[in-house]
Amino acid sequence: MGDAETGTFSQAAWARNAALNETIRTIPFNAELAAGTLGRSRFTHYIVQDAHYLIGFGRALSLAAAKAPEPDGIVLFAKAAEEAIVVERALHGGFFRDYGISTEAFAATPLTPACDHYVAYLMATAYAEPFEVLLGALLPCFWIYAEVGRDILARESAGNPYRAWIDTYSGTDFQDAVARMIAATDEAARGASSTVRERMHKAFTHATRLEWMFWDSAYREAAWPV
Repeated sequence: MGDAETGTFSQAAWARNAALNETIRTIPFNAELAAGTLGRSRFTHYIVQDAHYLIGFGRALSLAAAKAPEPDGIVLFAKAAEEAIVVERALHGGFFRDYGISTEAFAATPLTPACDHYVAYLMATAYAEPFEVLLGALLPCFWIYAEVGRDILARESAGNPYRAWIDTYSGTDFQDAVARMIAATDEAARGASSTVRERMHKAFTHATRLEWMFWDSAYREAAWPV
């Protein structure tokens, strides 16, 4: 399916991954998060790994800023890196306090295979691939969280213990940030060759798979087998 058939790169990428995105929307972790029945140990596993992930995500965004061909892109991705580290860490910090997770305990917890794989993939892409392909790899994290946040908000239970998480990702500020990232990715794709656009699609699909893997890993509270 080419971009010309569906409009922009983002429209084509979302359509290509529609079945996988629906699987993510209905994954047990997100279904139970919406219902407020997700076990505390599973959510704790998730937020610790997500805090680790955001450090790597912030580094990859910083490298996107360094590769951006225009000043506006430098500002956009540098600000996104700051928000990944500072703003979203504040969300995790609230849960860390509530759950008694100390700074030392967080630092001593290793990245799980899913988290390590995702971070390593983003960093490898940031260093080895052109700007456009890196944006293809970064976009699913933004976009999928925005869609999941809106979906969960529409079906969440009253008195949901995870309301702070839901409010963050369904909120206007995050939704606006995602819209800017989609626009920047589409702009980069418009100037790219068909070969590079196809590499962007492969990066988008792989990162989408890793989004599923991250949530599935948290639900299973997965760790290194050896």
